[in-house]
Amino acid sequence: MAVQRFSSYAEFWPFYLREHSRPVARGLHYVGSALAILAMLGALLSGHLWLLLAAPLAGYGFAWAAHAAVEHNRPATFTHPLWSLISDYRMLFLFVTGRLGAELIRAGVR
Repeated sequence: MAVQRFSSYAEFWPFYLREHSRPVARGLHYVGSALAILAMLGALLSGHLWLLLAAPLAGYGFAWAAHAAVEHNRPATFTHPLWSLISDYRMLFLFVTGRLGAELIRAGVR
């Protein structure tokens, strides 16, 4: 499978959304991203820095499970790690604020 190349994040974002077209897959991403945030906050507030190890395990664990079991595609993390991480949290923020639907439509996700 050829790696898709993007010249900007603006080009990558619609691709990212299409790779997360199923609501269950997006839900698993939200759970993983939220758990990662909680782990980082827990580490900061408690001083238990070992909790920082839980952040990527939760975030990537749920996301990669979603790609394997639901979307049946390869996570963008492997080819575009920074843009993928940014997009995980952008997608979560847009979902929480009720603005993800319009972004999905613009990206061609129905």
